[in-house]
Amino acid sequence: MDELDRQILSILRRDARTAYTEIADRVGTSEGTVRNRVERLVEDGIIERFTVATSTGNVKAMIELGVDVNVDTAAVCDRIIEWREVDSVWQVSGEEDIVLVVDAADTERVNELITKARELDEVVSTKTRLILDERLG
Repeated sequence: MDELDRQILSILRRDARTAYTEIADRVGTSEGTVRNRVERLVEDGIIERFTVATSTGNVKAMIELGVDVNVDTAAVCDRIIEWREVDSVWQVSGEEDIVLVVDAADTERVNELITKARELDEVVSTKTRLILDERLG
């Protein structure tokens, strides 16, 4: 991956719908070069998916989970990502093991998700942070 790839990725991170012609103009290359670069980045697994960021007016939160030491965290993440309000699930290092980023209708629903997580046998602790503001880069 070179500097041109990084410039293209930076533009796509902010708006994945940016036309290849606009990207080409902004980075100083041809539309065909941008198209080929994006296709290669997808094939190489650098771009994993194109997604939509939303501003729903809902309550966004990070729910951090601590799990038992002998737990397969990937398996827990695979189950949790299916929950409707969960936008993403991260396996992390540090005090907690898993972080859920959720987009719920209200704080009552966030609390229900915390309870649902606590009911999982593998989960030994939770910590929740409401997201007050978000900037995408």
